[in-house]
Amino acid sequence: MDRAAFENKLRELASEFGAFESHYEKLANTAQEQKTNPDMPGKENFDALEDSLDFLKVCVKYMRFDLDATHRENQYLRKLLEDLNG
Repeated sequence: MDRAAFENKLRELASEFGAFESHYEKLANTAQEQKTNPDMPGKENFDALEDSLDFLKVCVKYMRFDLDATHRENQYLRKLLEDLNG
């Protein structure tokens, strides 16, 4: 996967989770600074990028968990309504 495709995928993922879009911007800015200023210490930037990606992964996992729990709860409540009406 080339850099542009990676950035596009990351942007799509971040846009799905609007609350985390500013975190993506921070990640993109750090990557851009590293690209334009090669004298910057790479280890610090790499650590910042790694932390940002780890944070994004945790957010995605939590949102998936929350979505699954909401789906199960909706099914349960629909069944209760059907039992009351039927």
